[in-house]
Amino acid sequence: MSKFEFDGEKYKQASKHQKEWGNKLISGININGNENILDLGCGDGALTKQLSTLVPNGKVIGIDASVGMIQTAKELETANLTFVCLDINDMEYENLFDIIFSNAALHWVKNHQQLLQNSFTALKANGILAWNFAADGNCSNFFDTVDEVMNMPSYQEFFIDYECPWYMPSKDDYMLLIEKAGFKQFDVSYENADRYFANVDEMIKWIDQPSLVPFLKYLSNDKIESFRNKVVDIMIDKTKQSDGRCFETFRRLDIKAVK
Repeated sequence: MSKFEFDGEKYKQASKHQKEWGNKLISGININGNENILDLGCGDGALTKQLSTLVPNGKVIGIDASVGMIQTAKELETANLTFVCLDINDMEYENLFDIIFSNAALHWVKNHQQLLQNSFTALKANGILAWNFAADGNCSNFFDTVDEVMNMPSYQEFFIDYECPWYMPSKDDYMLLIEKAGFKQFDVSYENADRYFANVDEMIKWIDQPSLVPFLKYLSNDKIESFRNKVVDIMIDKTKQSDGRCFETFRRLDIKAVK
């Protein structure tokens, strides 16, 4: 997983849409109450906590590579809920989990062949994957905007070695990957989940956490504020509607698989 440091408290305030997708994902899982569940990229832990209440006789572990996210999540720990600061790429679980859940996180993982293999190994027989993450076509306004600003003369030199931190595949690309992973059943569906932010402030919070985080590490300290402000100004200009809301494309892949 791309190792970026996030502010868990700010993310908590800026992740309305992520929580909405996560609730939908949870509602589609058949849970008996005694399962062991792993949450990949648990973020601030809100959804992981929800899962733990559904398995009073099971256990839930949430992992995330961000210290800031885990610090926020750890406040939610209970007898059957644990949070661990761990990069998804480094997980080495074997035959431990009935369910591996992940919401709005796995587009930060570049190598999904390895991810699928590690997840297959971590699942018990008949264990399931329930994942939702960003797909091809996601956040087109934001990506166009940030690309424009990165290429401005004031910032261009900082991004010579820029590497995109995300993997946002098409449905067809992902089908090819998961077919090789050994699952006896799987389903990949593509969803248009375009959303309106209620107002400019709500969109700005989302830009600050988590969207802009990967770009700021490339900049010198004296350029961070102006870069951020340029992105925000162009995004407002590009996405603000006549009623004050701001539009962004959100495209998701929904993955269900059985070992």
